[in-house]
Amino acid sequence: MIRNAEVTDVPVIHAMIRELAAYEKVPHEARATEEQLREALFGDRPAVFAHIAETDDGEAVGFAVWFLSFSTWRGVHGIYLEDLYVRPGARGGGHGKALLAELARTCVERGYERLEWSVLKWNAPTIAFYEGLGAQPQEEWSVYRLTDDALRRLGKAE
Repeated sequence: MIRNAEVTDVPVIHAMIRELAAYEKVPHEARATEEQLREALFGDRPAVFAHIAETDDGEAVGFAVWFLSFSTWRGVHGIYLEDLYVRPGARGGGHGKALLAELARTCVERGYERLEWSVLKWNAPTIAFYEGLGAQPQEEWSVYRLTDDALRRLGKAE
């Protein structure tokens, strides 16, 4: 059901990223190209990784894109899950849980001590799914992000 992504999966990963952006009500934010994804995942020095969830007949119905994080407090790497998506018609079939289980297995095997991700506060079904697996919200932390003009302004600051 779960396998490492291959370079031939880039078009379907790209399509599912766009589906995810539409689901999250920000389709205009999904600006990554297939070429950018191919380079990030399969270039000379990939720093991003992906897994594909498939049906029994080999149809790709979900993906997880992740990268290594590092905890200065624990002194070891972890995994930051950038995106997890399962197509609507395949939800409830265990694909999301299997993707997370594969990432948890990777953490355990490699001695990583964290598997972290963000979820939109309005996404109650997904929150319930994550909490059902034992994941705990980190209420005391707020995520901040610099992009676009604000990022460029700060980048030019002296």
